Amino acid sequence: MDEVAPKPVREPLIAHGDGHARCFWCGTDPFYMAYHDTEWGVPERDSRALFEKLLLDGFQAGLSWITILRKRENFRRAFDGFEPEVMARYDAAKVEALMQDAGIVRNRAKVEGAVLSARAYLELRDKGIAFTDFMWDAVDGETKVNRPRRIADIPAETAESKALSKRLKAAGFKFVGPTIVYAAMQACGLVDDHLEGCHCAKG
Repeated sequence: MDEVAPKPVREPLIAHGDGHARCFWCGTDPFYMAYHDTEWGVPERDSRALFEKLLLDGFQAGLSWITILRKRENFRRAFDGFEPEVMARYDAAKVEALMQDAGIVRNRAKVEGAVLSARAYLELRDKGIAFTDFMWDAVDGETKVNRPRRIADIPAETAESKALSKRLKAAGFKFVGPTIVYAAMQACGLVDDHLEGCHCAKG
């Protein structure tokens, strides 16, 4: 019986020409590297920006994040800057128009879910709950620093993301399963999962 060649092991860090080591997932794409360096894991406390990132992570489900990142400006244009007050008023005609927009991910369930999430956002606000507080309560208001050493040490979901997912769903948000929510928590700096040795790993 022939021996099966071992699969190559992907190193958790990539050394780039600028002298910095970065988490493996951004590869060598300058656009992705810039996102890794300036956005991912940086604490975001603006409610509208948090809402945008949560929705984009919902649209990402089943796709690569770089695909969504490259379409982000198209999403912002199509969804009126992700302003909940505007999105909450979208009607069937607007949904149909979005379904014809080749610049975004044309998934009807996700588009309709984004509208429902905007309405849920406003309902929270009407109750006196700021979305930033709703999200950051999941980590008691402070970034949870994990500093994983290996790819295997980075979870797809955690107890905190499961709890936040449950709260978001109960509030009426859509496409907020625990894996999607954990990706948003990483992106928004609720958790810091930069690998040990990454130049963005602080503390």
